[in-house]
Amino acid sequence: MSTIKDVAALAGVSTATVSRVINRDTTYKMTDATREKVWQAVAELNYKASATPRKLRHTTQDNTQIKRIGCILSVTRGKYNDPYYLSILSSFEEQIIKRNCVMAFVRGSTELDNPEILARTLDEDLDGLILMNTLTESTFSTLASRIPYIVGIDTRHPTIDNIGYDHYDCSAMAIHHLISLGYRDIGFVGGSEAFKNESRRFRGYIAAMYAAGLQINPDWIFFSEWDDEYLIRLIEDAYRKKKLPRAIFASSDLMAMAVLRSLYNLHVSVPEEVAVMGLTNLEMSKYSNPPLTTIDLPTTAMGSVAADVLLSRMQGDTSIPKEILLPASLVRRDSV
Repeated sequence: MSTIKDVAALAGVSTATVSRVINRDTTYKMTDATREKVWQAVAELNYKASATPRKLRHTTQDNTQIKRIGCILSVTRGKYNDPYYLSILSSFEEQIIKRNCVMAFVRGSTELDNPEILARTLDEDLDGLILMNTLTESTFSTLASRIPYIVGIDTRHPTIDNIGYDHYDCSAMAIHHLISLGYRDIGFVGGSEAFKNESRRFRGYIAAMYAAGLQINPDWIFFSEWDDEYLIRLIEDAYRKKKLPRAIFASSDLMAMAVLRSLYNLHVSVPEEVAVMGLTNLEMSKYSNPPLTTIDLPTTAMGSVAADVLLSRMQGDTSIPKEILLPASLVRRDSV
């Protein structure tokens, strides 16, 4: 077990300095760089101060101890801005509350890049964690060493249970639907171009197009970086260059609605001139103009199953990690 001396040695500071940082003592002046080094060392050594009090544990009326569960969300520009993850979280929380558990915190995955926040997370005295993003191996290993049970939502960590859906099949389902309606020039909206070869949704699009013997035009592929304003500019640029496809499949409803907004601003009729299809079936997608044809992802079921699996682990399930893929379905509306 690491000691405060180990932390001090790794950070290159005195044990007194380590103590002041951990206890957030502001009596003495200290640079941000020094604090950063200390928190980095704390996280690296998995150090937990023996004097740190454990979180107050509440019990129910029958003296059952209430379990503490944390959540790490996948976010880019705000903690609570993606209805997809919030729907999963809402269902998950509803289930655990029924079974004597509480949500100890909800944090964005990018927050863990801050050594102080990572150290604080490790000190939360958690019984379990729901993880909604793939972390760096170092950060994940650090969390897994201190949190006994972790369940993932579509993560790439094979050592934990994962609940999700088949990204590849959902993308292929969307393309097959567009083809069945007679569309041939079909574009794709994805997230990060840097990770396109790892994107199962992008691979599903490519495979379905090739299987149908259809052309894939690089001009019809838009990597949005999950930024709606940036995507709007990409669509506007394609319109000005007369390079819009006849139909566009966006790999999230939020991005599909950004495409709709851009086409509306350009006075391009949907679906008469360009058809648009999404993936998620967010509640708001039925109210877009026109209502969005999409693939319904079982977010409520994903949250519920994740809660069942995590609580089963907490109750002694020692079976090998499992991947559970829940079925998705086509929702026909007026945008194609």
